[in-house]
Amino acid sequence: MDLLLIFINAMLVNNFVLSRFLGICGFLGVSKKRDASIGMGFAVLFVMVIASFGTWTVYNFLLKPNDLDYLKTVAFILVIAALVQFVEMVVKKISPALYDALGIYLPLITTNCAVLGVTFLNVQDDLSLAGSLTNAVGAALGFFLAIVLMASIREKLDRVSSVPRAFQGLPIALVTAGLMAISFLGFQGLI
Repeated sequence: MDLLLIFINAMLVNNFVLSRFLGICGFLGVSKKRDASIGMGFAVLFVMVIASFGTWTVYNFLLKPNDLDYLKTVAFILVIAALVQFVEMVVKKISPALYDALGIYLPLITTNCAVLGVTFLNVQDDLSLAGSLTNAVGAALGFFLAIVLMASIREKLDRVSSVPRAFQGLPIALVTAGLMAISFLGFQGLI
């Protein structure tokens, strides 16, 4: 039951993008087209889960036993950077169109504070390996949900001519993100 609570908390209650405001650069940059946002969502899902496994292992078997806690930021960034390089190579090989659509935002997953944030929260909350992986999956699916919803709304808004000229583009995207964040506040009482 605890794992279900961790999952729901990470996905809805404390959504990394809409409640914690982590990972905003990729969220706003890639959410223009639904296809690119789905690809980014899967890339973040893969990186978050594998990074959580890798960082949990490094922290609990290398850093913590040797009193090297002060190196966790560097170690976590190295693990995440290696994983992102792997994902970038795979995406470039399998789907060049998706690689081009994601552009600079794919390598930016390395510095995506949502990915680094989930690894730090796993350590801070002293989660087990199962708890860490559940937290990562919930956070990644929350990111996936937020970015796909945002891309769907933005595509719809681009086709609508009733958006005032001053609000077209990024301004309406920011207003939409704010309204989505307010709607996700409704989940606060869930857990």
